Amino acid sequence: MIIEHLGLKQINGALVVLDGVKGAAYNEMAELRLDDGSSRTGRVVQIDGDRVVIQVFEGTKGISLVNTRTRMTGRPIMLSLSPEIVGRIFDGLGRPADGLGEVFPQVRRDINGLPINPVSRVYPRNYINTGISTIDCLMTLIRGQKLPIFSGSGMKHNELAVQIVKQASISDGDNFAVVFAAMGVKNDVADYFRRSFERSNVTGKVVMFMNRANDPIIERIMTPKVALTAAEYLAFDLDYNVLVILTDMTSYAEALREFSSSKGEIPGRKGYPGYLYSDFASIYERAGIIEGKKGSVTQIPILTMPNDDITNPVPDLTGYITEGQIVLDRTLDSTGVYPPVSVLPSLSRLMKDGIGAGYTREDHSMLANQLFSAYARVQDARSLAGVIGEDELSDSDKLLLKYGAAFEARFVTQGANENRSIERTLDLGWELLSMLPREMLDRVDDETIEKYYRKS
Repeated sequence: MIIEHLGLKQINGALVVLDGVKGAAYNEMAELRLDDGSSRTGRVVQIDGDRVVIQVFEGTKGISLVNTRTRMTGRPIMLSLSPEIVGRIFDGLGRPADGLGEVFPQVRRDINGLPINPVSRVYPRNYINTGISTIDCLMTLIRGQKLPIFSGSGMKHNELAVQIVKQASISDGDNFAVVFAAMGVKNDVADYFRRSFERSNVTGKVVMFMNRANDPIIERIMTPKVALTAAEYLAFDLDYNVLVILTDMTSYAEALREFSSSKGEIPGRKGYPGYLYSDFASIYERAGIIEGKKGSVTQIPILTMPNDDITNPVPDLTGYITEGQIVLDRTLDSTGVYPPVSVLPSLSRLMKDGIGAGYTREDHSMLANQLFSAYARVQDARSLAGVIGEDELSDSDKLLLKYGAAFEARFVTQGANENRSIERTLDLGWELLSMLPREMLDRVDDETIEKYYRKS
């Protein structure tokens, strides 16, 4: 029996309060009919006995306390899914935004997803090639991993995201797709993403979800869940290896903070809700590989650190949940280095088991360790030069400075359309290490040095 509730108890911003509702469920959808015959959609966000709080997606302007009729639907937000979603563009709630009509669904899924049984998880092994040397060599992205990018306001994380979408590939087959979700982006940024993918002819492998800055915040909160629901369908129903890019998670967190404040919840650090960690975990932990399934879900969340503060709750909590991070450096960015990846604080905790013989090349692990070690010594030499002057440095320190400049100019710096193979990246690393004397290469065994080292 369908029950309609007449009238509302209270309206507060985008929230409405309704009394006398029996059997409501958290996240249940509601339909509100207004005086003029129009209808709006809402979601149950709080339950207190028979009192429920509903967040209205389209806002509460024009809603009457007296004559509004509310009907509970008995179901959460469901996403229509079929193989034809690949190549399509949707809004933040999964509604078509490309003018190509509705999706004819083969299945409909709850966007909140289901937890993956930890016992059924398969340890990530194979790598995803991005064509970007710093990532592929030094912080390798592994299938099923969650590897965030920590950026700052005004830096080139959007360009980096586009390059990853254009160049990302796997070595064993063409069953690869990208789910790209943008949250709170301005219209010009949204158009930049769309045009870039169209010009590069990669739209055929991309599913886009675009939540713009002028869209409701409730849609922004739903966008990553909608995108991950689509990714899980492609991976575990259609056997795709799916790369999910979520940008910008800071916009998502700020929407969550605004939403929490409107409910009157007690704030935590920086005003964010106390459940920000568990909320992030409910998103990030939807990456992985399931035993018996051929597909995988890999995540690259992108977030902008407020005031470049890596201790801000958004990057801080993200770092606890994910398996490493790629940090962008503002100093490198200001000097024209692209992509401005800060090598030393960046890492991929899963790369050790997804590189080497059978995956990339047998020298990969030792080469990466040696490049890290040598670049760390470059920073020490630069610090010493700042104190005593470059002319007073030893010959080995001067050589390290020369190596550091070449490393940043040739290895870190890369064109926005330059797609380097893993072999080219590793060979370039050896070219740079060959600037240093053999006795300085203490992270590589003699056999590997004999095979790859060559004196410039």
